[in-house]
Amino acid sequence: MEDHLILILPFVFGAVVGSFLNVCIYRIPLKVSLVSPPSRCSSCGKLIPFYLNIPVLGYIFLGGKCHYCKTPFSIRYPAVEAITGLFAVFLFQRYGIRPELFVYFALVSSLIVITFIDLDHRIIPDVISLPGIVTGFAASFFLEAPGVLASAIGIVLGGGILFGIAAAYLLLTGKDGMGGGDIKLLAMVGAFVGWKGVLVTLLFSSFIGAVSGIAFIIALGKGRKYAIPFGPFLAAGALVYLFYGDFLVNWYIMKAVGE
Repeated sequence: MEDHLILILPFVFGAVVGSFLNVCIYRIPLKVSLVSPPSRCSSCGKLIPFYLNIPVLGYIFLGGKCHYCKTPFSIRYPAVEAITGLFAVFLFQRYGIRPELFVYFALVSSLIVITFIDLDHRIIPDVISLPGIVTGFAASFFLEAPGVLASAIGIVLGGGILFGIAAAYLLLTGKDGMGGGDIKLLAMVGAFVGWKGVLVTLLFSSFIGAVSGIAFIIALGKGRKYAIPFGPFLAAGALVYLFYGDFLVNWYIMKAVGE
């Protein structure tokens, strides 16, 4: 029972951060301040009082609608808050109160913001990925893993692989097949998790992307086309490595040695 009560604290912390991530997701593409003006209804413009802006619970208390004009709020707001809270719990269970908790929570938070912005606007803002590269590399000086060298190689490998794929596609087809945002995103992932993480991220992001693409073709029909941004799949692949990377790498090594 006490263990479950302890987990409430990281969830609340994560949900509060998730509330700020919602602000980032909405305002960064618009290039407006993240701190001013305060949160308000996008329909009637009324300020949302702090006591009605409680993460997750505020949405439930309000019935998912503005207190003033009754316009429905997107379910995404409490979803992002709850997802961020859950990831905070998972990281706390894995690392406890150690530097890794805060470093990787910063990575997860960045991936959440990037995912929803890319889904909405087909862009991955440099204001997130470029500082993320610097942050991930700086953190490698203080953490046991992945280490400074692995982080540096991860940056070069992550950016280099996708840059090479994009350049080859452009050369062969004369069309842009991958945005620069994806290149910088994988470089950022490499900074946090090293070169091994880059390889696993690419493997799983490609697999998840292929499965999703097939699902869209089946759902929409072969005659219809829908451009699916790759950023969310890279984020998903990075999360797979973050939580299961050691197990996957060790399993692969054991299989390779065994065979």
